[in-house]
Amino acid sequence: MATPAHVAIIMDGNGRWAKARGLPRLAGHRAGVEALRKTVRAAPGLGISFLTVYAFSSENWSRPKSEVSDLMGLLKLFIRRDLAELHQSGVRVRIIGDRAALQPDIRGLLEEAESLTARNEALTLIIAFNYGGRDEIVRTARKLAAAVARGEIVSEAITADTFAASLDTAGIPDPELVIRTSGELRLSNFLLWQAAYSELVFLPCYWPDFSREHLADALRDFAGRERRFGGLAAQDVAAS
Repeated sequence: MATPAHVAIIMDGNGRWAKARGLPRLAGHRAGVEALRKTVRAAPGLGISFLTVYAFSSENWSRPKSEVSDLMGLLKLFIRRDLAELHQSGVRVRIIGDRAALQPDIRGLLEEAESLTARNEALTLIIAFNYGGRDEIVRTARKLAAAVARGEIVSEAITADTFAASLDTAGIPDPELVIRTSGELRLSNFLLWQAAYSELVFLPCYWPDFSREHLADALRDFAGRERRFGGLAAQDVAAS
């Protein structure tokens, strides 16, 4: 079975999961963290080398301050509680997103996680935090424009490859598969450049209910698809 090296997940539905059970939204986010733990543990055994998760979008700042504070607290707890286990399991942590707006203590924890695990190879866990696909593209365009203005490169040297090499995900292969839970059918500003040719799988379950079996089912779905990247299907090529 063809297995994608890089799977990206939009972890959606924590709040609705909690509401359906008469619980506060924070309970849904806590349950979502546990689902993330299980997914990270399962990924290497399923042949996944890179796992990107949408933890906090650049649009999430518009949520109530109390909820934002809860989410920041959960991030701190996840790193402090799980970093040692991730490191011991050979998981490398990468962070993508705009760190400029983050509090110094949050930035410090993210940098610590990256530094400690930098040489691990069992799985690369990419956490999209304060991330937005459009924002990433704009930041990259500004970075390259500044390089042109300084005379470091000429504009004609900017290609799709050089642009990709300046994104937050530089050095990481594009995701072959993007999974979204909760039944919503959109990317919500997630990996807009990188997901140009990704296969998309939308699941009706809320993120806290996501299991190893859901992930394995999504991988089987992926294996049954033919990826053409704008070309012809194999049978069409043979017939031409």
